[in-house]
This record gives sequence, C-alpha cells and structure tokens, in this order.
Amino acid sequence: METLVCPMGGGATRLYTSLTQTFSSSSSPLPVPHSYLSPQPSLTNLDPDLYLKGSPVCPLDPVELPQQCQEALKDRPLHFHRDFVHMTDRNGNSAPCSPIRVMQWNILAQALGVGVDNFARCPLEALGWSRRRSLILEEILTYRPHILCMQEVDHFYDTFQPVLAGLGYGSHFCPKPWSPCLNVEGNTGPDGCALFFDESRFELLDSVNLRLSAMMIPTNQVAVVTTLRCRSTGRCVCVAVTHLKARSGWEWLRSAEGSDLLWHLENLVQTPVGDDSGVKVPLLICGDFNAIPAEEVYRRFAASPLGLDSAYKKLSPDGLTEPKYTTWKIRATGESCSTLDYIWYTKDSLRVDAVLDMPSEEQIGPNRLPSFHYPSDHLSLVCDFSFKEKE
Repeated sequence: METLVCPMGGGATRLYTSLTQTFSSSSSPLPVPHSYLSPQPSLTNLDPDLYLKGSPVCPLDPVELPQQCQEALKDRPLHFHRDFVHMTDRNGNSAPCSPIRVMQWNILAQALGVGVDNFARCPLEALGWSRRRSLILEEILTYRPHILCMQEVDHFYDTFQPVLAGLGYGSHFCPKPWSPCLNVEGNTGPDGCALFFDESRFELLDSVNLRLSAMMIPTNQVAVVTTLRCRSTGRCVCVAVTHLKARSGWEWLRSAEGSDLLWHLENLVQTPVGDDSGVKVPLLICGDFNAIPAEEVYRRFAASPLGLDSAYKKLSPDGLTEPKYTTWKIRATGESCSTLDYIWYTKDSLRVDAVLDMPSEEQIGPNRLPSFHYPSDHLSLVCDFSFKEKE
C-alpha cells in the first residue's frame, strides 16, 4: 500500500545517524552524551516560517509569535475552552503566591501522524505541519508552563528548541534509538522525549538521558530526567519525562520499562543536590505511559516507595479516579478512548493547587482527534504545583 505523505516542514538537522549509532552500540541504559543534545542553530536546520526575514537565526519575539500563530489559524474552529479547577476552592486553603505550572503532552510526531497512524476521520489538510506547528505553539503559549514535558517530538532542532529558547526556555531532548519516524518518506529525524524549563524560574543542576531496559535488555523507549532549583524558593525538584511502549499485548514490557525508570529515579533522588544535601528531592514524572489505570505499570507507580500520586485524580469528586480519557482517536482499526497520560508527583513534598479540566465530548467532536482545531490525538495535561513547607 502506498504511503500518503504530507509535507514535513522546514529542513531539520541530520543527527539521526550518529544518534542511532550511539544507541545501537550500547548494551545497557546509558545517558546520551550531552554533545548530541543541543546543537547550535544553523541556517540549514531552522524552520524558515518562524524566523524573521534577514535574520534567520533570530526567532520571533514573544509578542510576535502569538500574533503569527493567530494569523496562521484565523480560519480554524475555536480553541478548546478549558478551565482550571483550583484545589483551594475545595479545601479552603489560601492560594499559593507563585505556583509551578507543569504541562505534559504527547504532541503527535509529524511523520507518524501523516505516514503511520491512519487517522480515519482526520482530513489530511489538518495534519499539515504548518497548521499543526501553529496549533502546538498556541497551546503552549496559552498556558505558558514553567516546565514542559513532551513526547513524539520530531521537530526539536528546527522548531521547538530554537523557538522556545527565544521565549526563555532551556531544554533537553532524547531521541528514540529506532524511531519509526525514520521509516516515513520526508521525515525530519527521530521522535523522542523533550523537556523544557523556564530559565527565569529555574536553575539547571543536572540532566541525564536514559534508555529504558526490560530484564536488562535495552528497549526503544527513553526518558529525560532533569534536576532543577527554583530561583524563588531555593527548593529543588527532579523532573522526568518518558514514553512507554505502545499497543495491546505489550503490558509486560511497559511494566518492565516503568520499573526500570523507577529504579533510576530512586537512585537519583537519594543523591544530594546543592543546599538540599541529604534530603530526598521531590519528583514530577510526566509521560504517555500507553497504559490504562488498571495496568500493572500504573499500579507500580502508585505503590512505589517514592510516595507518588497522580495529579489528575484531583479532578474527580473523590480524588481517587483518573479522567475518562486523555486521548480519543478513530483509526482504520476502530475508535479508541482511553486514559494513558499522567503527571505523577511526590505527595509528601508537593501540593496540587490547580488542574486544567478536560474538554467535553461535544467540544472534541464526532471525528475525534486530531482535527482542524486540535493538533494531537492526545490532550495536554496542565497542573499548578507548590512546595509543601518542610517539617
């Protein structure tokens, strides 16, 4: 069957060969060398639509970028209206003066969206990179998270890294060693996990890229783990972003990958960091786990000695139930409505102050996701956190 290919966008860096060789030669979950992670922008690898004429290495400023997105999207349906549910409204506590906003989002790799996923009810025009790029940036600009965790990022070097750097974000990226994007004609490189942080709010202390293992055998799944110090409080937080194995029948592999990530995190939070020497660092773990709450990997995280809880349970009246869906799509194989995405946090050290609610079925529409008004088959998760007082 012939693959229908939609334009992938502007030119991208050609680092995949060396990245794949680096991963392929590794027999254990080793960090990716930092020299591969943040190449300097060049005239040949930047998305030309996002750069000013006559100055191709200078991104649009924070005022012009939203205006450009609005202009590019002027003919699209309305953006989803989503409200924050504030936990202070429920427990009577005063609102935090300076919460930490965290966004988790599988943005749908461009190559997979047009070449692999077979979204049966999504028009091909809605999957064009120019439109999707503007929708993704609009979503980020709407909520302006301090910490942004994304999966299926295949436009890191030519779009997200330089554009978000212009908005004050530092970043780290870890590509999958055998990304399926590379099998799609016109691809812009491997997809992977990306973590961005607001440099005005956080100081970078450390970052490591992990290749997850199952029974000591390296898999195709990765994680980025970054330790940050909050400039306003001096408190540290360890943030992880991951994407576990997809599809039914691989539950055992997801469980093994999740266990491997937990093992790494247990070692990392024991490591003294800065002024918090000897104190366990609180965790934020964002990811597309490809696992419903009934799966073993979910139970492993919920029962972990790290003391984790899932932030989006706060939306339920009893605080114990996940949302009905975080992804809703119709493929050629049928319709899928599931909860697969999570923001885990250390419940003894961090407090959930607000959670962005989910759009309704009516808002999503009968053709589901992605669509002309939303760029991914996964919905973004956004939470406000604050540090609990030390005892």
